[in-house]
Amino acid sequence: MRIGEIAALVGVTTRAIRHYHHVGLLPEPERRPNGYRAYSVRDAVLLARVRQLTELGLSLDEVRDVLADDAGRDLADVLEELDTDLARQEAAIGERRRRLAALLAAGPDEAETLSPALAALLAKAPPTASPAAAKDREHLTLLDTLGIDGRELYAVLGPFAADPALLALYERLDALADAPVDDPRIPALAAELVAAVPDEVFAAIPADGRVVDGFREALLAEYAPAQAEVVRRLMAEFLRRGRR
Repeated sequence: MRIGEIAALVGVTTRAIRHYHHVGLLPEPERRPNGYRAYSVRDAVLLARVRQLTELGLSLDEVRDVLADDAGRDLADVLEELDTDLARQEAAIGERRRRLAALLAAGPDEAETLSPALAALLAKAPPTASPAAAKDREHLTLLDTLGIDGRELYAVLGPFAADPALLALYERLDALADAPVDDPRIPALAAELVAAVPDEVFAAIPADGRVVDGFREALLAEYAPAQAEVVRRLMAEFLRRGRR
């Protein structure tokens, strides 16, 4: 193979190949009578190995060390290892694409901050303009961004988040925006919200998942007085029934 052919085969530039020759990563092949380099299959395997290792983030010096360990091995062994490594990269790319799909389903504004588990959960929720629903989404995003592992909780929340009946409860909470703190609708709505939460959700609250007072007060301050009272009652039930 000529330099342009091996470059196209492996997926690198001819400039990169010449640089690898210059720094000693890729031996100079024999030249034909016409002066052109003649690359072998072994050269292609070695070049593919260099490309793979550099794509993994290794420096050229580190690549040189790995290649030194490969010296003297049978071509079949090197090919088999290269194939295994490529299969591993292919699986990793597939997993990254599945995560990307979940992030895109959650919306472009959150794609950079959500974990795949939370993105998958939010993708199940029907679209709504409810301010209360938006607050819940923000609170989950905050906890997720803080690095709290909520995968178990998100999994059991899936059917609950996808239930259209939840939207009606959000709308009733929205309706309390201008209500006084003693509004007679508060106890009933709080009780219905507690009843709507599956037992598995309460059980998924970790033993150390109690909310610190400062955060609880900051969260409640985001709601109007009547709404805050509903949320306070719901939070109290979560703390009471959460896993101990």
